[in-house]
Amino acid sequence: MPPILTIIAMSTFAASLSARAIEPVLPQVAGDLTVSIAVAAGLSAVNALTFALVQPFLGALADLFGKARLVTACLILLAIANAAGAFAESFTMLFVTRIIAGVGAGGVFPIAMGLTGDLVPTHQRQVAMGRVLSGAMIGNLLGATFSGIIGDFVGWRGVLLLLGALVMVASFAVAYGFRGALAGPAQKVEFATLRRGYQAIFANPNARVCFIAVFFEGLCILGLFPFVAAFLVDLGEPRLSIAGLVIAGFALGGLGYTLTVSRLLPRIGVNGMMIGGGILAGLQIAFAAVGTPWPLQLVSFFLMGWGFYSIHGSLQIFSSDLAPEARASALAIHAFCFFMGQASGPVAYGFGIAHIGKTATLLIGASIVIVMGFICAKLLKQQPTGAEDIADI
Repeated sequence: MPPILTIIAMSTFAASLSARAIEPVLPQVAGDLTVSIAVAAGLSAVNALTFALVQPFLGALADLFGKARLVTACLILLAIANAAGAFAESFTMLFVTRIIAGVGAGGVFPIAMGLTGDLVPTHQRQVAMGRVLSGAMIGNLLGATFSGIIGDFVGWRGVLLLLGALVMVASFAVAYGFRGALAGPAQKVEFATLRRGYQAIFANPNARVCFIAVFFEGLCILGLFPFVAAFLVDLGEPRLSIAGLVIAGFALGGLGYTLTVSRLLPRIGVNGMMIGGGILAGLQIAFAAVGTPWPLQLVSFFLMGWGFYSIHGSLQIFSSDLAPEARASALAIHAFCFFMGQASGPVAYGFGIAHIGKTATLLIGASIVIVMGFICAKLLKQQPTGAEDIADI
């Protein structure tokens, strides 16, 4: 991976590490702060909701003042929010720190993808973004796995404190790597230019399909994660480390995608990636309804991650080409829709489980994901080839 892409991957690693680390320790948070697991799951939802809501503003700021500046500043904010959460004395205080963390993370991942889009042409971009995604996958993997292990020994406060320190180190590393861009003048962009950029984004017929699809991705797939630890407890497995390991399987599946996309894409094309990814991810949601032992769930989450990133990576490429002159804004809206879906997911799953049961709710989610893959392949036009010159990345 070229050095600049490695630096961008570092920023996605830090943001993803923060996003996933809270989920395996939610039962511990609920017990310590005397709230139900459903209420504790709101910590994951509000982080995603805040992430989503700030996207239109942060995308515009990135186009105005520079993507590298915004990524660096938001990493610092994310580190401070995580560390502050470790000292929260009430659920309300912790809730506020997760809102701030959502703002910080919101300026990292989609803007990092925008940087990649600026550097890499369309026909090479899915492979390049896949490699940058590997940073996020490793962050997801370590966040889920080690937070569960650390939570078993030092508690959820220790998880957040260590996380804050690690993200702060990452912010310094990214700032050093981007020091040339940070030292230069901010790009001069008029607000009228931003308005024209948003008009160009929504004038593209692919925009509606991309944004609706990623919303349902977040709702049906990522919205399931806050319930993983509770599902395992119902099966007699209370160890947080096991919940973290199962969730980490999703990240391992994402790594599988990043390692194979350069070979799969020329063979099955973008449509094949979206259809196959939707089927694979949807079937694993249905499998989660069965309530199998955790080793089988680990394998299932691995396959779910592979399927998810196969369709999500394809949608990301379409979003990055909606309006090249406003790429940060387009990817910010993409992230807004995705994380609005993720924020809605725990609410939707919680409502469904309470009223129609776990099995029926998860089967509905599975069906939506499978159908979505076919719809995206049918409706998205002017597909990026993705198969040319991939050896150059």
